[in-house]
Amino acid sequence: GHYISVDTSYEGEKAVLSSPDLYSEEWSCVRLIYQIATTSDTSPDPARLNLYLRQEGESFDHLLWSVKEPSDSWLIASLDLMNSTKKYKLVLEGEMGQDKSTSIAVFEIKITSGYCIECDFEENHLCGYVNRWNPNVNWFVGGGNIRNSQSILPKDHTLNSALGHYMYVDSVYVKHFQEVAQLISPKTTAPISGCLSFYYQLKQESSIVFTVYLRDMSGFYEEIWKTDSTLNEDWALAEVDFNAPYPMEVIFEVAFNSAKGGYVALDDISFSPVYCSNQTGTPFNPTSAGCNFEEDLCNFYQDHKDGPGWSRVKVKRNVYRAGDHTTGFGYYLLANTKFTSQPEYIGRLYGPTLPGNLQFCLRFYYALYGFFKMSGTLAVYIFEENHVVQEKIWSVLDSPKGVWTQAEISFKKPMPCKVVFVSWCKSFWDCGLVALDDVSLSLGSCQAADLLLPSPGECTFEKDECVFTQKKRGRGSWHRKRGPTPTSYTGPKGDHTTGVGYYMYIEASNMVYGQRAYLVSRSLRGTSGKQCLTFFYHMYGAGTGLLSVYLKKEGDEEEIPLWRRTGEQSISWLRGLIEYESDTNYQIIFEAIRGVSIRSDTAIDDILFQAGPCLEVEEIQFSSGYPDSLNEIEY
Repeated sequence: GHYISVDTSYEGEKAVLSSPDLYSEEWSCVRLIYQIATTSDTSPDPARLNLYLRQEGESFDHLLWSVKEPSDSWLIASLDLMNSTKKYKLVLEGEMGQDKSTSIAVFEIKITSGYCIECDFEENHLCGYVNRWNPNVNWFVGGGNIRNSQSILPKDHTLNSALGHYMYVDSVYVKHFQEVAQLISPKTTAPISGCLSFYYQLKQESSIVFTVYLRDMSGFYEEIWKTDSTLNEDWALAEVDFNAPYPMEVIFEVAFNSAKGGYVALDDISFSPVYCSNQTGTPFNPTSAGCNFEEDLCNFYQDHKDGPGWSRVKVKRNVYRAGDHTTGFGYYLLANTKFTSQPEYIGRLYGPTLPGNLQFCLRFYYALYGFFKMSGTLAVYIFEENHVVQEKIWSVLDSPKGVWTQAEISFKKPMPCKVVFVSWCKSFWDCGLVALDDVSLSLGSCQAADLLLPSPGECTFEKDECVFTQKKRGRGSWHRKRGPTPTSYTGPKGDHTTGVGYYMYIEASNMVYGQRAYLVSRSLRGTSGKQCLTFFYHMYGAGTGLLSVYLKKEGDEEEIPLWRRTGEQSISWLRGLIEYESDTNYQIIFEAIRGVSIRSDTAIDDILFQAGPCLEVEEIQFSSGYPDSLNEIEY
């Protein structure tokens, strides 16, 4: 047969193969048979194969899958594509990297309707199902008129004929007590829940245990189905409720006690997004357990016995006290405020009830103020409702004062539970102000979420400069930095993403008054309709100059100004919002101009491009310094 491979004569370029316009209102599965072959052992810059989804009306492609591990044989990747009303293209991209001896090849791409975990075993790729090899008992393909086993079945279930195929495992070669054979499904790549069904036959002389498990990426097994002891010499249907909010594999496991055990056969695995039982439970929505405190406390509450330990406050833009994390001028929660900072005071903030037996990742931002020892002033507990047990899962160590720092915690509890934020004022010397903002909860562990593919159109500058490049030519330059800038009384103390990550800034002491620095995006795809650009900027320092954002359309000389700020704005990271349209390809340009003194370090971070209009509107697109230098907290 034929395959396609990346031409290696172009160094450092990417090979791109794009599908025609595709359209699927049904859920579908993309199967890709590929190989990355190499003769070298390790390469600092390995070759990669990427698959992108390019949706109509979006400037950025979604990375669905990426692989760099070389192999000696063809491998199969299975990726779920959620149903959509938009047209889309699949784009395959090969990156050669530095390694000359590597080749990237693709043998087959197939898009079928349905889910990737479904299989009738009629095709030789077996839908990406794999047997976990064991010296004695294994799953084999049966049927197709092959007489290769002592207990072969006359017919499969799909075609109901001797020519059809099924999977089976036989006890003939069992050597040891309780040996197991495992058939492992492809990993789910999109959240699904519903009814998993399959047909099986079981012939036994001594006990066989046939079990179905879900296994998440941290290796945790959950049993979802087990045979009862009845005999099935004909195909029997099994149905089981199935919930995979994050990537999981389905494992069909057979355990034998002796070589005379018998056999198990399996065929026609299918999935429906409606639960089999009459359980109508809607899947848990993790956004209901988060809050940015802009409007109210969302689903959080305080115990009235404790009194009001946490107050919702906001700070006007100023150059002394930092504002909230969400926008820089919104609301956040403050504990141990002037009303409550008496010794031995405890303030508890309870989150909503979370279902048991799910893996969660909790993220939030905290900031500490005060001159004293701060460790232990903020802690997070898990409160199990049935047992009235509180378990401490996190507490603050000393961290830089006045910087919004991100914390992330993974947890999983068998029973329903609540997250509780506890601020504790031990004594007058141990009682600083504790601030909390932007609490979010996601399904799956935090480590798994970090490995997830970055959302398209987002740049946090943690790894590199993403789609942006410098336009130097004798001008000043933007620097990627973490921590505070070298000059005092200007620039941020930490980045906006985590408080300890990277941001881009101009170092005013290397520039002269009026000198410009440009950060230019690569050419972005034009689309019809509005786009929304969000970013965070930091303009603190008595000599601060200008920060402007421009839109440059392909083929046009002029740069259209979209947004500008002049002069010192705040000691906080402030959110900028820009709504714009461009139906031709375009670039976005961030331009910083150094001000009158070296206290002019302007910084930006967390740039996000989104399709569709902005949900909120920023009042002023072009403004100079801040209106009021009030340093009071509004309660």
